Amino acid sequence: MGVWIDHRDAVIISLLDGGDETKRIPSTVEKQLRRDGEGPGPFEADKVPSDISRERNYTGHLAHFYDEIVSHLHEAGAILIFGPGEAKIELKKRFEKDKAADHVIVMEVADKMTEPQMVAHVRHYFHHDAPRLDA
Repeated sequence: MGVWIDHRDAVIISLLDGGDETKRIPSTVEKQLRRDGEGPGPFEADKVPSDISRERNYTGHLAHFYDEIVSHLHEAGAILIFGPGEAKIELKKRFEKDKAADHVIVMEVADKMTEPQMVAHVRHYFHHDAPRLDA
């Protein structure tokens, strides 16, 4: 199986004998960045969540996102995790916390791709890129 991931969504690619399956899992994470020069007025400080609170909320959403991905990959023996940023490293750490799972995990840096490109990448990695006959 393969997973293309960033903090916005993940695409899980399953290589099957009868054809490949893909499943897109969107993230509910929205990192709120503070704009330079903006800040609460003198009486609005209590209406704006603290940086710690925002970070805790962000981390909680990511944990839920990673747990959902892990739940779809428990049956895989080997997993290719690829994508452009830090999310692939964070997902691998999430797998390592799951002591019951025994997976071979490989990570690669990859830029944005279309779903067909993702499937082709995973097929090529696992040497399933032989031409297929469509009936």
